[in-house]
Amino acid sequence: MEKIKIITDSTLDLPVSLIREKDIEVLPLLINFGEESYLDGVEITTHEMLERMEKENVLPTTAQVTPNRFEDTFKKYLNEGYKIVTLTLSSEMSGTYQSACIAKNMLESDDIVVIDSRNVTSGLGVLALKACEFRDNGDSIFEIEEKIKNIIPKVKSSLGFESLENLVRGGRLSKTAGTIGSVLGLRLILEVKEGQMAVKDKVRGSKKALKKIISDFESANVDFNSPIVIDEILNEEIFEGLKKYFEEKNIEYIHGIVGCTVGIHSGTRACGIFFIEK
Repeated sequence: MEKIKIITDSTLDLPVSLIREKDIEVLPLLINFGEESYLDGVEITTHEMLERMEKENVLPTTAQVTPNRFEDTFKKYLNEGYKIVTLTLSSEMSGTYQSACIAKNMLESDDIVVIDSRNVTSGLGVLALKACEFRDNGDSIFEIEEKIKNIIPKVKSSLGFESLENLVRGGRLSKTAGTIGSVLGLRLILEVKEGQMAVKDKVRGSKKALKKIISDFESANVDFNSPIVIDEILNEEIFEGLKKYFEEKNIEYIHGIVGCTVGIHSGTRACGIFFIEK
């Protein structure tokens, strides 16, 4: 069986323990406060970043994983006899995918495949876990690539945000959509669609947001043999509601905590689910 390394970036938002268990290599994006840069999740935590954002009233920026960092990582594993499957966050949201492609081309290696997940946060995470599953079942890197590309359109999400200010400020959501969310206490339900954040619905208040997220899940043809992730950042109300729902239904789930890169744009008090349809 081939030695295969699954490589991805720090926007996958899965528990560190699970990342280690599945032997996934994670390359962190950069979090920039002015001239100061930190590796996402390595040199700065989500809690530390949010504290600084509030204290300094500033929205930090992010920087993609560079081609050189990908090249160094690829070289390391190729030299150890691995073949490589790399999944990155959506190319619509970052240049990280392009960086990985540049690094592959620089090395001129047929032992590397690079996949644009067309997703972000735990949508990328569930795809990385599926890649690990296929790897462990003995698939080649090209079989993994084909299977993942077939699954990408089936990754679904339903995400409730208390505030859309950071998504608008960071350019991840239109000002029009952001304005809607600020009127009369409305909560927008977002999804990742065609590689970008898109408005799915609007409801009034967190309780209705929770009901909408559950309704979206119940109306989907969920693949219960694939990972389901509840992803949250300081939103106990929706998280506890989803947790109660899944536990009462005996549905297994992974608790994902939003990392720094995604947290900049989501802000606090966001929560939702990612899953795969059949």
